[in-house]
Amino acid sequence: MKLGIIGTGKIVVEALGAMEPLHEIKRNAIFARPHSRAKGEALAAQYAIPGVYTDYEKLLAEADIDTVYIGLINSVHYSYARKALEHDKNVILEKPFTGTYEEAQELFDFGREKGLFVFEAITVLHSDVIEKMRACLPKIGKIRMMLSNYSQYSSRYDRYLSGEVDPSFDLKKMGGALRDINVYNLHYAVDLFGEPLKSQYFPNTGFNGIDTSGTMILEYDGFSAVCTGAKDSDSPCFVQIQGEKGYMRIDGKPNAASNLTIVITEEGKPVPDASGAMVRPSKKEEFTAESVYHRLTGEFKDFARIIDRKDYAKAERYASETLGVMKIIECI
Repeated sequence: MKLGIIGTGKIVVEALGAMEPLHEIKRNAIFARPHSRAKGEALAAQYAIPGVYTDYEKLLAEADIDTVYIGLINSVHYSYARKALEHDKNVILEKPFTGTYEEAQELFDFGREKGLFVFEAITVLHSDVIEKMRACLPKIGKIRMMLSNYSQYSSRYDRYLSGEVDPSFDLKKMGGALRDINVYNLHYAVDLFGEPLKSQYFPNTGFNGIDTSGTMILEYDGFSAVCTGAKDSDSPCFVQIQGEKGYMRIDGKPNAASNLTIVITEEGKPVPDASGAMVRPSKKEEFTAESVYHRLTGEFKDFARIIDRKDYAKAERYASETLGVMKIIECI
């Protein structure tokens, strides 16, 4: 994969570091807006990227690339991705994918029409943990509840409280807790259970109307998935799936899950616990994912493999999930 890097922000810096051990990816160009040219040049020097551009059209026309990774603010995701597809480039687009479901569907349709790959860069789908969850889901019986929480006090929240609005807290730039961090919880739900029957968002809003935190409730046949995300407060993060025969739980931030506890009930006589409840006997399994160089490394390795092998079936599965999540986000 011959890659063009679009942007110079925090996520791009992380992504460049995450790609370091991936020899199958050639980072051949980087785009920076004119006022960020110095930062682009510094990143190019650090990671031996031969081309630095401040003109996006010129990069797409001249750089030796077949794919772009777009790590810009949410509000320009669609326009930059569309332009890349017009120039016959595969697209890796940071989460949240686009502003609307219609935009997302259009990008996937256009990419399919041209034989190109279009991906959402969402770490959840590229981990050993989610694969283990899929495999173990039947073991916990009929699903009765999903509870998830990704709460992380934003490094930009104090500035927001003082009246300084960064893109991540700007409605016009499609910021907010749902799109920024709760989106990970939504991906667990859609990956494991498909699209919900109904969805409703209960946000806590700031002075400009942005959701600084909130809870999305997804209604499925026989159970609900409760997905909470916060940029204005902290608490332990987790993802928990409860069934009639057991449960699964991730402890830690959903975007970098490395562990999974699986508890399955067994035959035997229930015994009382300290609260007086009767507790069924159970067996616990602890699963730890294989260590990775960086939390983003797995997704880029997967994208390179899919593009190089032209694995359209795998790409379609990812596209279907992204569209499912976009339908939910659009309900707000």
